[in-house]
Amino acid sequence: MAKAYWVATYRAIKNPDAMAAYANVSRQAIEAAGGRVIARGIPAAVFELGQMERVVLIEFDNVASAKAAYESPAYKAAHDLLGDGADRDIRIVEAVE
Repeated sequence: MAKAYWVATYRAIKNPDAMAAYANVSRQAIEAAGGRVIARGIPAAVFELGQMERVVLIEFDNVASAKAAYESPAYKAAHDLLGDGADRDIRIVEAVE
């Protein structure tokens, strides 16, 4: 079964305090669900319509694990801390074998 990647791309962080609270709790929830943060921060470079805003890349053993992490009560609690403190999207993609 192929690994999966959870890609979070931020367009704007509107509430840095909410973001900090979310980051702490979400990392614990994601790691408890088997996720491994492999990259995070401001992009080193962007091309085409990219924005110089935060990106987080998290590896999971498979798509089902990545989806389960997002839907878990622990991650929901973290998500609630963020509220509308950021404009972003999260995508889950399956690795190429």
